Amino acid sequence: MLEFILFLNSPEKEIVRLIKKANYKVEENSPLCLISKKFFGFLKKEQRTIVICTDNAKRYGGYMFAKGPKAEGSFKTGLMIRRAIRHESVHIAQECNGGNPINQLHEGKAIKMSLYKIEALEGSAKLTGQREKEYEAYALEDRPRKVISLLKAFCF
Repeated sequence: MLEFILFLNSPEKEIVRLIKKANYKVEENSPLCLISKKFFGFLKKEQRTIVICTDNAKRYGGYMFAKGPKAEGSFKTGLMIRRAIRHESVHIAQECNGGNPINQLHEGKAIKMSLYKIEALEGSAKLTGQREKEYEAYALEDRPRKVISLLKAFCF
């Protein structure tokens, strides 16, 4: 069983169902996760596979040191994993849109991002060379219902 599933809420479980229906696979803790401990997910386009870096998320969230189900490490780890699922799923919707951004961001208005997200965006854009698509994925990763509707609109 994939461990990251333990951290998902119902919207993310629906997202996983939809990405599998779109003929994508999900794997966990692949060698890609060793690129940096700051990465929690990847999309391997050619293999049609999402990679979730559960070990990185657990390390970042302090899960290894958590004491009981109400511990902060469990919450933070789950948040990072859920964001990674949603983020990579935005990239799947982009792939279903011919590999192009889907331009669904607040009717063209810039979205405010935390310093953490801006730093993550810079790292991802450097790695992929796809700044606009990464910006879109970071902007939408906290909107699970929107991610679900984008998957349905562009992949089916």
